[in-house]
Amino acid sequence: MAKNVGGIDRAVRAVAGIALIAYAMSNLPGAEDWMVPGGMIGFILVLTAVFGRCPIYMPFGISTCKTK
Repeated sequence: MAKNVGGIDRAVRAVAGIALIAYAMSNLPGAEDWMVPGGMIGFILVLTAVFGRCPIYMPFGISTCKTK
């Protein structure tokens, strides 16, 4: 299967995902309401960054990879 997430997109997803996971794991005031959703979204962002495929991009034919 071809990748559809480019380099900059992958980097942004990785940083945002790690930030959301860190926020979900923090003890900051108000974080308890966002622990599960923030952690899940962060985990999905990190997975899409690692594998280079975004399932939401597929039905729309979007690709941020450079063309050859």
